[in-house]
Amino acid sequence: MIEVKEVCKSFGTFRALDGASIMVPQGSVYGLVGPNGAGKSTLIRHLMGVYRQDSGTITVEGQAVWENAALKARMGFIPDDWYYFSQATVRDMMRFYRGFYPRFSMERYEALKEVFPIEEKRPIRRLSKGMQKQVAFWLALCCMPDYLVLDEPVDGLDPVMRRQVWSLMMGDVTERGMSVLVSSHNLRELEDVCDHVGIMDHGKVLLERSLAQMQDNMVKLQVVFADGCGVPPELPVLHVSKVGRIYTLIMRMSAQEATNRLAVYNPLLVDAVPLTLEEIFIYELGGADYAVKDIVL
Repeated sequence: MIEVKEVCKSFGTFRALDGASIMVPQGSVYGLVGPNGAGKSTLIRHLMGVYRQDSGTITVEGQAVWENAALKARMGFIPDDWYYFSQATVRDMMRFYRGFYPRFSMERYEALKEVFPIEEKRPIRRLSKGMQKQVAFWLALCCMPDYLVLDEPVDGLDPVMRRQVWSLMMGDVTERGMSVLVSSHNLRELEDVCDHVGIMDHGKVLLERSLAQMQDNMVKLQVVFADGCGVPPELPVLHVSKVGRIYTLIMRMSAQEATNRLAVYNPLLVDAVPLTLEEIFIYELGGADYAVKDIVL
């Protein structure tokens, strides 16, 4: 289990993390989302021992991460800007990884050649961005990590390879109990794979819940009121829009509770619609203030 508790980090006068806390259950896929500059990458670099926090604790299975080589040998990491030696080939980087990860599997390395059809002796710098990211996954998965941390992991991969990579990772989650922490702006993709989600903004984790709990605690309703009636002002509505006679309401409560609250107004139609993770993200971060704005020139 990964635990980050009340972590703070400042760079000069800029406070990048301001009491951030998350908990990644063992064997789960945890999605860390937030706007640009929220502190996601900074938090991940602390988790991997690149940065040391000013205050707070970061532990994996109860052990501090900072300068813990034995623990880091069980953790894989693929950043957005994956590092490789400028003259290295795939096989050179394989030897490098094998020297740091005692559980590196040469059997898996050979097997994954069928998944990642990349010439081993070709310098990595001459590969496309997408092929370089394939090499990063190829090597990381061969390390057989108990924890895999990903920062914008599938950026640059084509749709078929994205699905292939996620299939391999989910297989390790199921078969080996690997835990995955992934930061991504592709919320539609996270919605398909994540068990838990944390939403960050301004260096804080605003909330973290299972994806099912998030979807149960916020609802979108399409409502038609009787002629001449609008949305009752006493309803706790986060956001409202209207097309013709149909109102779309976002409310922070369960679908059943929202339907019961609306029933007293005798609406002509009430239809509860599940929210996507992207919609939850927008309204948890401030409702209409984060919605797309129309600019008139």
